[in-house]
This record gives sequence, structure tokens and C-alpha cells, in this order.
Amino acid sequence: MRRFVAVFAVVATVFSCQQPKKPEVTEASHSEAESQPNIVLMIGDGMGHAQVTAATYWNPEESNYLKFRTIGLSKTSSTNKKVTDSAAGATAMATGQKSYNRAISVSPDSTKLITILEELKAKGYQTGLISLTSITHATPACFYAHVTDRDMHEDIAAQLVDADVDFFAGGGWKYFNQREDERNLLKEFAEKGYNMDTTALATKIEGGKKYGFLMNKSSMPSKVEGRGDFLKEATALALKYFQKSDKPYFLMVEGSYIDWGGHAEDAQMMIQESVEFDQTVGLVLDKTANDPNTLVVVTADHETGGVAIGKYYEEDAEGKKVERGDTLGVYFNTDQHTAALVPVFAKGYQEALFGGVYENNEIYHKLKEAASAQEK
Repeated sequence: MRRFVAVFAVVATVFSCQQPKKPEVTEASHSEAESQPNIVLMIGDGMGHAQVTAATYWNPEESNYLKFRTIGLSKTSSTNKKVTDSAAGATAMATGQKSYNRAISVSPDSTKLITILEELKAKGYQTGLISLTSITHATPACFYAHVTDRDMHEDIAAQLVDADVDFFAGGGWKYFNQREDERNLLKEFAEKGYNMDTTALATKIEGGKKYGFLMNKSSMPSKVEGRGDFLKEATALALKYFQKSDKPYFLMVEGSYIDWGGHAEDAQMMIQESVEFDQTVGLVLDKTANDPNTLVVVTADHETGGVAIGKYYEEDAEGKKVERGDTLGVYFNTDQHTAALVPVFAKGYQEALFGGVYENNEIYHKLKEAASAQEK
């Protein structure tokens, strides 16, 4: 039985026939034979098949998901729940080991688990994190922090100071300079040579320096609250930054509010966030298209809302339900996460690794295999 049905009445247009934009020439190209691959991991928080479907129908341009030929499915359960949370989901992808709900890159017995970001950093990679939530929120935190509970934001923030991440952007500055221990982590970042900003993304950025952008006290606003194009702008800035160097890079980009739209059973929020994430995927594909040494992987930690995209009905003058065939309805079956398998899209270097059906922790192992392929 559906708990709630929300209908978003928008004309469903056929995919645009516009030609794809010509890929940009990147500032620094990596030779496939001479360097380790770049990796861009994009996580649509709460993004299941219906959210991808929403993006393909409501994106005013052709959906970027149509550019992928390698597609897989990920099973998302944690060690203690069939229905995962974001912390356990991201822990599995970041470390290669499943753990319990609320864990931030620690094992079920609370042992620290080394993350893909930490491993690649040790191999000479530049690293970056982008999120619409606080940068200490579950998904980004799992790539650099190790705590027993996702709500330990101040502990997570302190670990970011020592993580040596080259570029990060999101919200959550209150966990850095309005702390119970009265530490000013923004000052500590500056002392480590970071260019920190809590007001705006940089207009100019230099290679060789480190950058941190914390644009809100907690999480960024949603699209329906007027966020603008922060996700695309921050991602473009990160790629520009990394492409100034000959070093390989690892970048994680989270589209956080797809999940929040599901929790709120808000069709408009879910659609707008899904479309922006789709468009950000397109930006990444465009800006890395000339580099055969880059792998782009797009997936989710779980699905939220039990969303279905289906027929839309209106009542006629006699009160009868009449289907409008040119319009789609968005239906929520829950305001919680679900156990639905989530899609995995891969394009570029070693993309064939990501086809098939597998557990979410296999994503880490596939990323690691791709990063190590040239060492064999």
C-alpha cells in the first residue's frame, strides 16, 4: 500500500536531438602508457533506477546516462541491516569491506579501514571531495575519516585537517570553527598552506596549492531552496585544478539531495536534484573526454523513497480519473531508504570491470584494480 503519492505534472518531452557539445581540450593530458589513471567516482545519494529515469525525462537536454555502454547493478545491504544507510554504503565503496549502519570507514569491530582515497594518496595521487552536504557528512567522510558513528562531526572534521586532501568543497564550516573544544580548524588548514574560503568558490585557482571551500554553516541549500549550480561549478573547478598537474587524481562527487527529496517525498526536489546530477555527470564526461586515461564511475549508496515513475491522472468534470498521456507522475512508496539494487555506470579507462551484478564493496576492488592495471 502506498503511504503517499506525489504527482509532478510536467510534459514529458522526447530526448533532445541536439548534437553533443564538443569536448573541451584539457589543460594536461595523461598518456595511457605512462601514468596511472585518473578516477572520478560520482555518488548520487539515494539514486535508484527511478531517479535516473526522472533525470532522462526531465533533463531539458539529452540525458548523459545515454552516453554509457557499461552498466552494472550494486547490492547495497550492510552487515547489520538489509537496508543500508549512507555511512555503511559509502564505507563499503571506500574501503572494500561492508560494515554496520552508521559506521564511517571502520569495521564491525571498530577497526580502522584504509580507504581508496588514502591508498591512492600514498601512491602519489592528488585527491578531491565535493558534496552538497557538510563535508563531514556520511558519504564524503567515509573517504578520509574513521569513527564509530556518523554523527561525530567534530571528530570527522579534525581528521580532515590531517587527511591532506588537495581540494574539497561543500558545507559544514561550523564543525571547523564553532567547536566544543574551541579549536579553529580553518586556521589550522591555513597553517598547513590551504587556501580556505567560506564565502565563494575561487575564480582563479593554481596548481600545486591546496584548496578548501566550505560554503555554508551546515549543508548547502537544495535546488528548490535556490542553491543554483554549485555542484556543477565546484566539479568544474576541481577538474580545472587537477588538470593543471601531471599527477593522476581521484575525485569523489556526491549529489546529496536526491536522497533528501526521497525522504521528503518531494517530487520537485527529487527531479531537480536528479537532473543537476545528470548534468554534472555530463560536465565530467565532457572535460575528460580527450583523456583515455580517465575512468568515470557513477553510482549510488542506496535508493530512497521507493520511487516509481508512471501514469499521471487528472479528474474530469464528472470526477472520473482520466490519464494524461503526455505527462508523468512521480510516486513514493516510503520516505525511507530501500533495499533496491542501484545502477553503476562506467566510462573510460578499464570501464569493462564495472559490468554485471555485485555487492557494493566490490566497487572499491574494481577501482583499485583499474588504478593498478598498469603496474601488472
